[in-house]
Amino acid sequence: MSNTDTPRSHPQGVQPAHIAIVMDGNGRWAQKRWLPRVAGHKQGVDALRRVVKACIERAVPVLSVFAFSSENWNRPVEEVSGLMDLLVMALSREVPSLRENGVRLHFPGDRSGLSARVVQGLEAAERDTAHNRVLVLNVCFNYGGRWDVTQAARRLVQQGREITEENLSSAMALAHVGDPDLLIRTGGELRISNFLLWQSAYTELVFTECLWPDFDAAELDRAMAEFARRERRFGQTAEQRAEIEVQVVAAGQQHA
Repeated sequence: MSNTDTPRSHPQGVQPAHIAIVMDGNGRWAQKRWLPRVAGHKQGVDALRRVVKACIERAVPVLSVFAFSSENWNRPVEEVSGLMDLLVMALSREVPSLRENGVRLHFPGDRSGLSARVVQGLEAAERDTAHNRVLVLNVCFNYGGRWDVTQAARRLVQQGREITEENLSSAMALAHVGDPDLLIRTGGELRISNFLLWQSAYTELVFTECLWPDFDAAELDRAMAEFARRERRFGQTAEQRAEIEVQVVAAGQQHA
């Protein structure tokens, strides 16, 4: 699609501003078809392309995906090597289209263990899309939630800043976006596996049996419809949230 296409709001009228996804099931998808696991990861890139397009169409401003966790280094050497090669290939193939469609890329994660070729590819992709504003796409690579909290605390100590909730949030790897409203995990597992631990304190969680390579716009709509049915109270009572919503509406009418 071109970046001039008209965004489509979610039918429920209530949609998340930031969607996070644990893209699970690539290996099982491949194994079910007697294919090497890397073949599942290649199909996973196609699924991500579909979801990025769907988020743009639905005017979702931020999408964060878990591409490679800090624990994934423990996987077979050939799979890790294949993932690194796939990342480099995907960057060269996908970045021009993403740039054309207004997608701004970020790669939150620890780059110290990555090869110079991979780091250069990540930096170039971020630089080439830095001025885009349609969708922020955070591809969390060599990322872990515990690493994120640890590096944020270390940064504050190095800067001589007090460790407070506000300061920690500002030092996190995804400080450039708001916390996720909706976190989707594909593949049938019922955990978040060290993804966005700090940021997901009040995130709505949706789990689906769908393996990531099969995930599409229809599956995204189902998750968004479930999100729209949730009552988000952020630790407050339903009555308090209702009063806040009334005040927000009233303020909007005054400025109309």
